[in-house]
Amino acid sequence: MAILILKALHIVGFVAWFAGLFYLVRLFVYHREAWAKPEVECKVLVKQYHYMEDRLYRIICNPAMVITWSCGVAMICLYGMDWFKENHWLHVKLVLVMLLTGYHHSCKGMIKNLSKREVSWTSVQYRLYNEVPTLFLLAIVLLAVFKNVINFLTLFGTILIVAILLFLIVKLVNKKPKQKTNS
Repeated sequence: MAILILKALHIVGFVAWFAGLFYLVRLFVYHREAWAKPEVECKVLVKQYHYMEDRLYRIICNPAMVITWSCGVAMICLYGMDWFKENHWLHVKLVLVMLLTGYHHSCKGMIKNLSKREVSWTSVQYRLYNEVPTLFLLAIVLLAVFKNVINFLTLFGTILIVAILLFLIVKLVNKKPKQKTNS
């Protein structure tokens, strides 16, 4: 029964964590775009976006990450070290979750930099950065579902193809229309 409770909490944790990360970086896009608004509007929007980013990070993302990690590690302990050693998919998953944790912490730095206006990124670059968790989510879920059945080369080839497609979609959607010239 304990393993099922941990598994349920782990799923709730990672769903909340990913939701928070997706929304957080979307707020970075809006925050960055607010700088182009008239001064009065910009001041109000920037203050509100910083408030939202900070609270989302501290109240949703951080606890969700802790729940995800805690329940995941607890499940590994309950299953035992022999099980852990046999399941190579889990080793890859843990590396991906560590990288996702790095992404999570990089967002804290972005919150600080945006609040100080020390940013060189454009809103399009933030949009691209917002797709990174999608790749982590896809890889982690595929590993968790297919476990040792999946060929890791196939998995990462699929992730690479999805990454390229996401990049092209973001670039296409954000392509600025060419100015019409009167001839």
